[in-house]
Formats: sequence, structure tokens, C-alpha cells
Amino acid sequence: MPPPFPGTSPAGRKPWYGILYIQVLIAVGLGIAVGHFWPDTGKTLKPLGDAFINLVRMIIAPIVFCTVVHGIASVSDMKKLGRIGGKTLIYFFVVSTFALVLGLIVVNVMKPGAGFNIDPRSLDPKAVEATKDYAAKGHSLNAVDFLMRIVPVSFFDAFAKGDILQTLLVALLSAFSLIALGARGESIIRAIDVASGMFFGIMNIIVKAAPVGAFGAMAFTVGSYGWNSLGKLAQLMAGFYITSALFVLIVLGSIARMAGFSIFRFLYYIKDELLLVLGTSSSETALPGILQKMQALGCAPATVGLVIPTGYSFNLDGTNIYMSMAAIFLAQATNTPLDLTHQVTLLLVAMLSSKGASGVTGAGFIVLCATLSAVPGIPVESVALLVGIDRFMSECRSITNLIGNGVATIIISRLENEITPDQLQAALQREIALEPA
Repeated sequence: MPPPFPGTSPAGRKPWYGILYIQVLIAVGLGIAVGHFWPDTGKTLKPLGDAFINLVRMIIAPIVFCTVVHGIASVSDMKKLGRIGGKTLIYFFVVSTFALVLGLIVVNVMKPGAGFNIDPRSLDPKAVEATKDYAAKGHSLNAVDFLMRIVPVSFFDAFAKGDILQTLLVALLSAFSLIALGARGESIIRAIDVASGMFFGIMNIIVKAAPVGAFGAMAFTVGSYGWNSLGKLAQLMAGFYITSALFVLIVLGSIARMAGFSIFRFLYYIKDELLLVLGTSSSETALPGILQKMQALGCAPATVGLVIPTGYSFNLDGTNIYMSMAAIFLAQATNTPLDLTHQVTLLLVAMLSSKGASGVTGAGFIVLCATLSAVPGIPVESVALLVGIDRFMSECRSITNLIGNGVATIIISRLENEITPDQLQAALQREIALEPA
């Protein structure tokens, strides 16, 4: 075992039951048990999960604002910022396309919907009704609406709504303004740095309740939908989980290897955040933690501040895999023939619509409805077929998105020569050194 950090000793390490990710794992297991054996009780525990997620969302906008403003204003090199932004968008486009194509390939090989023979008119009316709002929002997706959603009504409106893209816009404008102020803005930058420490301190307090939130969220999910909701849809779920794993291990793993680090060590490094997402089905709960850990690896604050928040809206690898697989699955299940031209059209529409739904509640279903509406023949009502299993698939979507954004941050940092492979390996190794013997 590698030596611990300087100044620490094995005796000073936390006992196994005091480690957050172990607590979350235990809580998830207990939540599954309660939801399965006492479903009515499980349903009543929903407020525990909702309260924890709301507490995290409360602090996300201030943390993103402080991280972005301090990181960018401290650089004061506009050319460098433009270079980072350009590289980031190109990387997001390439990797997101890989995710979509991989999803299409796997679903066409597995054919999980073949033989389902679903008539949309036979679906549960309540489930169909639940998709109508998503479908309406999906039809309204366009470039103008997307751009209008980025602009907040007031400076504080972005913070009040907790919209990441709007907060990012306000933060960028504030950072550029501070750069223009020069020496006069230095005191404000220092104040923002202090405020950032306070907000991260609040987050450290909130995250101690993660096991309680994970327990409540998992108990509600299993209690509400149960294992029976899987049924014949289990094949789609299995295919989605397998495809996401292949994407992380092969696609992101290859990218990581070229950048000089192991994807497995990286996954271990962010294990707390991954388990937090697993328990809450929300990648937002891990945003403050992933911001801290990327900077701890040696990535520049400006890079972290640009890549991570932007990635939460533009680099949704897990969501892209889900969209391509779900759309083809519904075509197979409803016996809707799709030739290569239709599938390529679907791919192109999904690439655009996945960006258009950024920051919208229920974005996964909205994007799926928008994508289906562009491919003639697939009934949008068939999305109701996925309502029962969406909660079980959202964990995988969110985890894949989180991993993709973390890897993207390291890649951009490597391209900017902010960190070397040796520094990466040393930083990732430290986490193992602190684990209990």
C-alpha cells in the first residue's frame, strides 16, 4: 500500500463506517430493501430524497458563480479563455457524437424491442397523459427558445431558479467585467474567493446528509415502481447499462490512456460523487464535489469553471446514449420500420435537440419527444412505455454524464499543459493512500 499523506498516520484514518461512500452504499441497500418489502412505507420517504436534492440545488448556483468568476478573472488572458472554450466545444461535439453512434449500434444489434408488438392505444392512459407535457415542450424546442432560456430576467433570477446555464452567463459577464477593471477589481476577486470557501463549507455540511437522502430516494423509487415495472423492458435497461459501461471503459478509457491516466483510478477518485448520483438519481448533487476534485487534481480553476458547468448542459454522454437507444427501441416495439436514412436523421436531430433542452426540467423525455417528432412514423405516445423504468435508467444516465465531464476537464487541462501525466498519477494515487487498511 502506498504511503499516506505527509503528517498522517494509519491511526488517524477514518474507520470504514465513517467513510461517506460506504455510508451511501449502505443507505442505498437499505432503501432498496424498504421499498421492496414495505412499498407503502417507501413511498412516504420521498421527502427525504427531495429535501437533500433541494439543499444541494440551493448551493449550486453560488458555487458555480464563484468558481467561474474567480477562475476566469484570475487568468485575465482573453486569448487563453477563448482557446479553452473552443477546445471544450469541439471535444464535447466529438465525444457526444461517439455516444450517440454507440447507442445506435448496440440497440440495432440487440434489438430489445423486437417482438414487443406494442399498440400505443393500449398503453396506460395515465402514462400517456404524463408524456403529453413532455411532447408539447419537445415540439417547442428551437434555437431561439434555447437562446432565450440562457438569458435570465434579472441578475439574481439565475440564482433564484438555480439554472446552470443562466448562472454561467452571469458569471462570465461578471468575470470579464472584473478583468476590465484591472487592479480595482482585485479586492472583489479576493472577496469572491472567500465567499467560495464559505459556500463549499456549506456544501460540506449538507453532504453529510447524503446517506439519508439516498435512502429516501431509493426507497421511494423501488416502492413506487417496484421490480414488476421492469418486465420486458429489462432487456432495454440491461442494454443501456452495458452500452454506458462500454462507453466509459472503452471510449473514455482510451481517451484517458492517451492523456496519461487510468480511467479506473479516476473512477475510484470520484467514487463519492458517483455513489451520491446513484443514490439520488441527480448529477447536480455531485457538481460541487466534482468542481473541488478537479481542482485538487491540478486542473486550473479557469478550466474547471468553464468545462464542468458547460458540460452539464452540452456534454451529456449518458443522455445521448439513452436517446438513441430509446428511440430505436420504441420503433422496434411499435413495428415502425426505420431505414439507414431515418436513423441518420434521428442521429442528427438528437445531436441538436440534446443541446436545446439544456436546463429544462425533464430534459431526457423532452429531448426524446423532440427527436421522435422529427422521424416520421414513430408515435410520440409510445414514450409512455418508458415512464415506469425511467427512474431506474436515470442513475446510469447521470453517472455517465458525470464521468464524461470529469474526463473532459482533465483532457482540456492536458491540452493546455496545466498538468502532466506524472502529476495526474500522483494526485490520483493519494486517494488510495488515505483509505482505511
